[in-house]
Parts: sequence; C-alpha cells; structure tokens
Amino acid sequence: MSKLRVCVVEYLNTAPLVRGFTHGPLEGEYELSFTVPSQCAEALRTRAADIAILPAIEYQRIEGLAALPDLAIASKRRARSLLVIAKRPIGEARRIALDASSRSTQTLVKILCAEHWRIKPEFVEVPPDTARMLAGADAALVIGDLALRLAIGIEGKARKGASGEQACSGAYAGIPNVETLHVYDVVEEWQRITNLPSVLAIWAGWPEKLNANVTADFLASAEYGILQLAELCSESSRKTGMPAAALETYLRENIDYGLDGVNRSGLELYYQRAAELGLIGKVRPMKWAPTEVQAAPAATHR
Repeated sequence: MSKLRVCVVEYLNTAPLVRGFTHGPLEGEYELSFTVPSQCAEALRTRAADIAILPAIEYQRIEGLAALPDLAIASKRRARSLLVIAKRPIGEARRIALDASSRSTQTLVKILCAEHWRIKPEFVEVPPDTARMLAGADAALVIGDLALRLAIGIEGKARKGASGEQACSGAYAGIPNVETLHVYDVVEEWQRITNLPSVLAIWAGWPEKLNANVTADFLASAEYGILQLAELCSESSRKTGMPAAALETYLRENIDYGLDGVNRSGLELYYQRAAELGLIGKVRPMKWAPTEVQAAPAATHR
C-alpha cells in the first residue's frame, strides 16, 4: 500500500511531534511534506494530504475530519512564538496586520480584540515581515520562529507596560523606526481572561485513513521527539543562529504537546467564543481516531 501523506508545519515547535518520522524508528514510514499552517489546512481540505498538523480552528471549518487523541501544540500560560506587536498600546490600534500563514492565532486575536481589548480594528492579511507589517498598520500578529526570534531578542531589554505587556525600543526587535514597541503574548492575554490554556494545533485526518496503528505511530513519534529535545534544539540553533539553550527552554516551558482535560476545556471555550463572533459556524463535537490496536492484521496502514 502507498504511504500515508502527512503535512507538517515547518516551525520548531512542530519538530518534536515528527522527530520519530524524520530521525527515529519510524523514518520512511510516512510521506512527509512541510509548509506553513494555512497551507497545511488547505492540503487537508483538498485531500492533498491524509493527515496534517492542523490549525485548531480549521477543524471546525473542514467537515468530516477526525482528530488524533492526546496530541496537540498548546501553551498553558505564555507561548512566546505567538505575538501581537504594536507601535502604541493595543487599545489604540485601528488597523492590525495579520500574518497570512496563520489561522488559529488570527482567530484568537480577533477574539481578544472583541472581548479583552475592546477594539474594532480593521484586519489585513499580509506576508510575515515585522517592519513592513508595522509600516502599514498600528499592530501586527507574528507567529512561529519569526515571533520566537523577536521574543528571544528583547529578553532582558523590555520593561513591563501599562497593561502587562512587554515594552522596549523597536531597535531591539529589528524595527528601529518604532520608538516604543509594545509586545503582547497572545496566549498570555487569552489566559488572563479565561484562566485556560490555548490549543493552537492538533493532528487531524480523514477517518478512512486513520486507525489505531496510525494513532500509536504518532504518539510514539512525539514521545521519541520529546526525549530528543536537546539534540533537536542544537540542530535548530546551527540553522537559525538562535541560542540552543533558549530554544530548549521554549519547547520545555512554553509548549505543551498534550491534550489533557484543561487543554480540551481551553479548546472548547475557544470554539465557543469563535462561534459567538461568527468566525466559525455552529461548533461540531470532536471526533477521535481509534486508539485500540487490533491484534491482527499488523501494520494495516503501511
């Protein structure tokens, strides 16, 4: 049988989930492709992929999917790789540039604008470039490794702003024409108003392609990756120039790969708030992939 096609987000925080497929005992068992979150969703929607690391909001927009249990990209308190940066306090923002590669965090920002910051800005989707984004807007959503690089760059140089955000010279973030940059961690802002974590992405696929053996493989790949964090971060440091220790701290302290009860509660509330704002339709209950491995035939997904 042909290999299952798996679409993967090419960010550091996804790397541990697929480490078993890229460097471990399951290497070669699946056909992997790498892209940005919005394109992972599109690949699954068009059936160019059988399974994808899916922006959580897209589960509600693509009918008929099933999610793999116990796996996610989530954050309990502060993500550091999901940021709104602003030239003035966010309450004064009238136009927000949204990273076009984002889906879940775009929705989260719109929820925060309506329910937390109490603003009604114009939203525009643009490619991820912090200086260009802020040249045409009051604030910008940046995600992934670009946001993480910014967060690492301003560590120890920012002060606490009036609303609890970080504030520093834009020069520390590579935006020298911004005198004071206000940096808001999107997950931290969500946690402030809900006291719940944020689930940004889940593994999901077409049910006919999923079985308990597939679920077991994805769990095993993640377990392998979590044991390989130090090596993985050293590799990433050599490629990106970001300090390996900072990358490892990020993966260990800011990212949560489980889908426990509190994470599910955060996900359910996120869907509810998105539906109330008309960002998705009526919330559909989650459908889960099988977890009980059949004794025979073995490896039926291969």
